[in-house]
Amino acid sequence: MSTVRQTVENAAIGIAVLEDRDQFTMLRQPGVAAAIWRRQLPTDFQSWVDELPLENLPCARVTVRTELVRDAVEAICANAGIPNNSKRQLLVDDAVLLATEFAALMDTEFLRLRYDVIRDDACRKFHIDAVTARLVCTYRGLGTQYGISTDGENPKRIFSAPTGAPMLLRGTKWPEPPVSGLLHRSPPIEGTDMTRLVFVIDPIFEHSSET
Repeated sequence: MSTVRQTVENAAIGIAVLEDRDQFTMLRQPGVAAAIWRRQLPTDFQSWVDELPLENLPCARVTVRTELVRDAVEAICANAGIPNNSKRQLLVDDAVLLATEFAALMDTEFLRLRYDVIRDDACRKFHIDAVTARLVCTYRGLGTQYGISTDGENPKRIFSAPTGAPMLLRGTKWPEPPVSGLLHRSPPIEGTDMTRLVFVIDPIFEHSSET
């Protein structure tokens, strides 16, 4: 694991590069605004995701108890018409793994899960999410772009999270100072014929009836 813990002008800008999911707690370290688990998904799984027809890519949003994540993702995959094979099972298993670790990190029983299929420049402006923290994992296409900003302007240097690498980001509601100085965005892809499949997890501390 390599870690850059740094604060500039009272803003956390450090990024922790994780070797294992057990290190998600690095997000709680002072000065760490984000953490990236630099794992590599199996090549055959990546090829399978990249070749899934657009009509079979999952696109849904649901709020569930952590222990019901598997049932929820199974239903999402079934509704999308994804063939019930070992690759689909890996997709489900991975959602359960990420959700379980993230829920433990955030100490919450409820999570909001979201699968987005993106083919345009949605959310292309650099920003910080209005949440406590967020996990973003891009399964297909370019990963989330990010960079440092201490003056509210766009980052001068832009980096990209690797495809398949979960990225944990502090939001504006993170309870401990300093505030995050790390901005992120969806990469601009309009006109490239690229399709992104993005999985997002948010912690829910006050349960709602959203499904």
